[in-house]
Amino acid sequence: MKERIVVVDDERIILELTSMILASKGYEVLTAENALEGLALIARHSPSVVLLDYMMPRMDGMTALRKIRQEFPDSYVIMFTGKGSEEIAVELMKAGASDYILKPFNNQDLVDRIENALRLRRIEMHNRDLRQEREKLLREVEEWNLELERRVEEKTLDLELAHAEIVQSEKLAALGHLSAGMAHEIRNPLNSISLFAQVLRGNGITNEERASYADKILTEVDRVDAILIKLLAASKSPHVELSAVDVASLLHRLLDELAPQLQMRHIETRISCAENLAPIQADPDEVAQIFSNLLVNAIYEMADGGILTVDLCATDSGLQIVVKDTGQGIPAEHLNKIFDPFFTTKEKGTGFGLSVVLRIVKTYGGQISVNSPPNQGAAFTVLLPVV
Repeated sequence: MKERIVVVDDERIILELTSMILASKGYEVLTAENALEGLALIARHSPSVVLLDYMMPRMDGMTALRKIRQEFPDSYVIMFTGKGSEEIAVELMKAGASDYILKPFNNQDLVDRIENALRLRRIEMHNRDLRQEREKLLREVEEWNLELERRVEEKTLDLELAHAEIVQSEKLAALGHLSAGMAHEIRNPLNSISLFAQVLRGNGITNEERASYADKILTEVDRVDAILIKLLAASKSPHVELSAVDVASLLHRLLDELAPQLQMRHIETRISCAENLAPIQADPDEVAQIFSNLLVNAIYEMADGGILTVDLCATDSGLQIVVKDTGQGIPAEHLNKIFDPFFTTKEKGTGFGLSVVLRIVKTYGGQISVNSPPNQGAAFTVLLPVV
């Protein structure tokens, strides 16, 4: 592809001479008789080199040079001048000229100067392209680093969550061994206590005090046995028959059963159930355990009244259950322990309730999380897949 050169001079003989010389060397030559026409040519054709006369009417060469360097920096400028003073040469070079040629000029000298300017231009353009490519690559590397950091952070979070689940599963497995051993060791003496108590009551003993003792023995037996049942429930997943469970209906039934406690504690309920919720395939008793534990815990936290909020809605992955109270909330140092078996802050709590909820939710491939800002209550969110 031919290099394009624009020649701007008010002397027609110069235009004709330079056009003839440069065309014979294979250059494409465009000419203009004044600076304004020359600027228009440069704007349209983007020449590699401009030969520009220093002295011209309407707009002098120095003014035109500054405009070209400002508006068309890719076009290199060689100045023609009839004044060969060192002062003018310095001024031209400071203004951005690549070179200058004194009139009258030697034909070969003109060609040599243009070839030098073109060579310099090619080198500088190549260097500029390399700098731009370097900047582009640096930006890409920075973007890759940011993406890598994002992915590492994402995978780290996934690993932390997976590790937490593994730890929780190990705790539940350990609890299974412990509970099985405890059940075996404790139930034998419990059976003996129960039999003796029944004998005391069945022999026609009329002493009210002894009968009262017998009643207390039976009560304690039932209480210890209930603890063991809860312990076993937290450690294993029983074989159950799955059926379609209408979660909204089950929720309202449980709230009706808890109505006396809610009224006694002056707790306001706000229930929101989305319409046409799809049933889930589960064991009704286990789903009831999820609700029962979460609702009872919420009621316990609002001894002096408050608001109990329950929200049921469908998501892309299944059914979302949110149970929220306006109690004191869960201290930050306890948030990582609340699903641990045996962990409780209640005076008479067993610490099995939430571990049972976790076991049931995980059995159905769901998720459970808790959000508890300081002194703003607690909100438990359960996600159960709809099959």
